[in-house]
Amino acid sequence: MMRNRMISELRIAADFDALAALTDPGQPWTRRSFTPMFDRGRDWVSRAFADAGLTVRTDAAGNMIGLRPGSDPAARGTILLGSHTDTVPGGGRFDGIAGVIAALEITRALDEAGVTLRHDLAVVDFLAEEVSGFGVSCIGSRGMAGIMPSEWLDRTWEGRSLREAITSVGGNPEALGGALSEPLNGPLRAYLELHIEQGTRLERAGLDLGLVRAIAGITRIEITVKGRPDHAGTTPMDARDDALVTAALLVGQLRAEGARTRDGRHFTTTVGEFEISPGAANVIPGHVRMLVDARAEARPDMEAFIAWTVDLAEATPGVAARVISDNPPVPMDEGLLAALTAAADAGGISHMPLTSGAGHDAAYMARLGPAAMVFVPSKDGRSHCAEEWTEIEQIALGAEVIARAVIALDQQDA
Repeated sequence: MMRNRMISELRIAADFDALAALTDPGQPWTRRSFTPMFDRGRDWVSRAFADAGLTVRTDAAGNMIGLRPGSDPAARGTILLGSHTDTVPGGGRFDGIAGVIAALEITRALDEAGVTLRHDLAVVDFLAEEVSGFGVSCIGSRGMAGIMPSEWLDRTWEGRSLREAITSVGGNPEALGGALSEPLNGPLRAYLELHIEQGTRLERAGLDLGLVRAIAGITRIEITVKGRPDHAGTTPMDARDDALVTAALLVGQLRAEGARTRDGRHFTTTVGEFEISPGAANVIPGHVRMLVDARAEARPDMEAFIAWTVDLAEATPGVAARVISDNPPVPMDEGLLAALTAAADAGGISHMPLTSGAGHDAAYMARLGPAAMVFVPSKDGRSHCAEEWTEIEQIALGAEVIARAVIALDQQDA
């Protein structure tokens, strides 16, 4: 295990306790974007950034940024660290929050160790990574990358528009449209994000860290099954056209195809929405609609799955399939992964390559420059629930590796 560690577990633990105290009453832990409790959390983040000596500002997309200036004006590009502090309803203490607190602690540790970086170092708390009341996610990172759809600003929730909500947290939605470079000194030098795994792979392997090689692409396919609604008590079993029976068989086939080995590449399929019509106990189902969520590390795997699903639908009477959204995987930067690997190996910190099955702000930062993620173990794989837990020591190890990688990256182009 790494000796002469820079990162303070005590400071990290105190930060988690302080932010965890800010939750909607009776619903730990809930701090949804654009709510009074989120505003209180942002006040804490602002004070914590300032107490660490960072220059604090909010960009046009509503992201809170703390800047630690570099020493060399010729060192173009900012090294950006962070994640998000908003939560899902009844979420956990660590999802996103671990990345912001780890980034904050890295700046304090660098100061304490007397480390001067040539590049600017910035910490970011992205706005609304989780789905907010406006029904969309990753608002801040999409905005910083200049790819947030303008029509989103007209979405409404609880009597106000997203445009008004972004303004209320200090953003300037009228300035959105192009990539927001004003918090950065020139191009993005690197974006590094620590995050809890939200799965069981690291815990099952007994390893300290996961170095994320890609963020999985997400494709959603709508499948409809047309049968014939008839009386449940008078229609003979051999004279039925039951849409639900056909749909149930399809669900089993979709699961089996998702579970098929793809040489270790990440791939999942889930039927998460399932609607039966007319939905009465005494009526044979005449129509079923289901939504398939498929996630793939490799684009060819997804393309093959889409083709397989369409062929399956065409070969099954009464079944139709259509792709309703299709987002490609996002590979992480090989140079950053090499720096993280070297830092972990130098400290004797165990690690393995992983693919993220969940979406993250890092996927949008990868549009601006090199991006990479470090996963830390999640107890029992639990996340988006009050039982979500990661040991402080594990977060500190991840932060230590990122801090050492930052120092190395800062000197690469000296």
